[in-house]
Amino acid sequence: MLSCTLVGAPVECGASQHGCLMGPDAYRTAGLKPAIEALGYDVYDLGNIEPCATQPYTHPNSTIHHLDETIGWAISLEEAAYKASQSSNLPIFLGGDHSLSIGTVPGVTRHAAELGREQFVLWLDAHPDIHTLKTTTSGNLHGTPVAYFTGQAGFEGIYPPLKHRVDPANICMMGIRSVDPAENQHLAASKIDVYDMRSIDESGVASPLHAFLERVKKANGELHVSLDVDFLEPDIAPAVGTTVPGGATFREAHLIMEMLCDSSLVTSLDLVELNPFLDERGRTAKLMVDLCASLLGRKVLDRPTRSY
Repeated sequence: MLSCTLVGAPVECGASQHGCLMGPDAYRTAGLKPAIEALGYDVYDLGNIEPCATQPYTHPNSTIHHLDETIGWAISLEEAAYKASQSSNLPIFLGGDHSLSIGTVPGVTRHAAELGREQFVLWLDAHPDIHTLKTTTSGNLHGTPVAYFTGQAGFEGIYPPLKHRVDPANICMMGIRSVDPAENQHLAASKIDVYDMRSIDESGVASPLHAFLERVKKANGELHVSLDVDFLEPDIAPAVGTTVPGGATFREAHLIMEMLCDSSLVTSLDLVELNPFLDERGRTAKLMVDLCASLLGRKVLDRPTRSY
């Protein structure tokens, strides 16, 4: 039987609003574990992990906040992600803000390298999160994970040394619609495939996702999916502190999950930026649980009908 490990990461130090620390327990309350078990998985919930203690860190960019705590989370999550990848078919990391990917992606990438396989990342987000410590103007470190795990300069001696970087050519971003000028420059200089909402409006999600999945399959790669609540249209997913209008629709999001399920390529998953304090009767948490279930095999006709 396939196994799934749940790792709670109540991280909110990378964001500007309080509330993401409640995210992991909101997923549990919304029925994530029984939903996955109903699909034939053995599910092991490791509870919520904690950041490790670190030395004090400083940086010339005075806007940066909670640097020590973010690094502590990165160290703990890298190790937790590595071990969860070794012990189960699908580790799922319950956030928490997107700074948790500073730890989770390097952890699963270390495991992929030991298997002799390339790591691929599907980044479903309104933001590319490709700021460096130097370029961030908000100081919110949930905007830095992609720059870090692809090995961009400027993190040395501060963030944990990368054991293995993710090749930018192995990253596909979908749903992007809020990009800072410095991030635009980084993306233009990289080989990351970026499909913003304009391109999705014009050609849909199926064609670019199919092309990316074919690349993963051809390389026999490991595929990490990082799903941010703000990838979704705020009208259907209000529980996020970084709402950007014009996100993915209910059907676009489920189609992506269904295609990922059909591919059988996903090896790890982030569910991030859920802020239950901003939710409406748990509707966003329930939607994220339903999307996860679609990724793991729930069919349209199996999905319960809900009234909000």
